[in-house]
Amino acid sequence: MQILLSAATEFEIAPSKQYFEENPLKDHKLDFLITGAGILPAAYSFAKYLSTSKPDLIIQAGIGGSLDPTIPLGETFALLSDCIADSGVEENNSFKTLFDLKLADANRQPWNHGKLVNPSFLLLAKTTLSLAEGITVNEISTNVQRINYYKEKWNAQVESLEGAALHYVAIQEKVAFLQIRTISNYIGERDKSKWMLEGAISNLNKELQRILPMIEMSNLSAIGGQIL
Repeated sequence: MQILLSAATEFEIAPSKQYFEENPLKDHKLDFLITGAGILPAAYSFAKYLSTSKPDLIIQAGIGGSLDPTIPLGETFALLSDCIADSGVEENNSFKTLFDLKLADANRQPWNHGKLVNPSFLLLAKTTLSLAEGITVNEISTNVQRINYYKEKWNAQVESLEGAALHYVAIQEKVAFLQIRTISNYIGERDKSKWMLEGAISNLNKELQRILPMIEMSNLSAIGGQIL
């Protein structure tokens, strides 16, 4: 089984890269990809990789911000869905998405009510991680009104800069995938002394080292005769 382990930045998965180089997976071939931060670099990196190679599974791992202040810093989630939350227009003190503006169909493949839902439910369950809804943004959220909008509109708990890129490309290319995020900070808090960067990265890599050896081909959901 061929697995691609990706992250926006090298330091997010460096401990696991070293670990699996020293302790190779018995039944899996593991490759690594650093996409760069942001939706466009991540989407391009995944598309370019898939143009020459077709892994059985892509895992995107990284730290993320929490929209829910009750979630403890350092907790790790598998993301059930993601979306591009800030693609649209703000007018009359109200934000409207491309779907609200009728510029895109919220239920046309790969969208499901405006979200990019991971269809590999067996795979998500295999991680034994708590599931979360994610949003991907181009602008890191600091505005309280916008943060509240994201909570109400998308019922999201986790924010990142790249998650939707993985979901979009993998769904379109029919490749099984996981997005795994560990909470490093609360959205809106820019004082990094109140973040948990080192602890979040440590927890993230502990989970990766636990999860990867457990994954089997049978965990990948097959829909319509195709692996998704």
